[in-house]
Amino acid sequence: MDTERARELLAAERSRIEDALARLRRDGPLESSDRAEANDLDDEDLYQDEFDEGNREDLEEALRAVARAEARLAEGTYGLSIESGEPIPDGRLEALPTAERTVEEEERLGRRPPATG
Repeated sequence: MDTERARELLAAERSRIEDALARLRRDGPLESSDRAEANDLDDEDLYQDEFDEGNREDLEEALRAVARAEARLAEGTYGLSIESGEPIPDGRLEALPTAERTVEEEERLGRRPPATG
């Protein structure tokens, strides 16, 4: 993949993730009590807070994946599997700019690659 295109894809992915994290931080928790339990009055807010926390953790991991991909780009290894060194197809990188392995390698690890269209 062309270095400039990879840089654009990673910048867009970083921006998307940072925007989503900023929205979560701005909105803050809905439940006001730290002692709230499921089935309490307004437990929908507690559920939403727990959902948002899981989403925040996923977004923070995605941001770390972007940082790793940016480091590979700087090192000249972006687009190569971190496992085998085999090239990752451009189509996969377009769909998932932070891809670290080929689809086959992900499947061997028992991970399902993200759907692409």
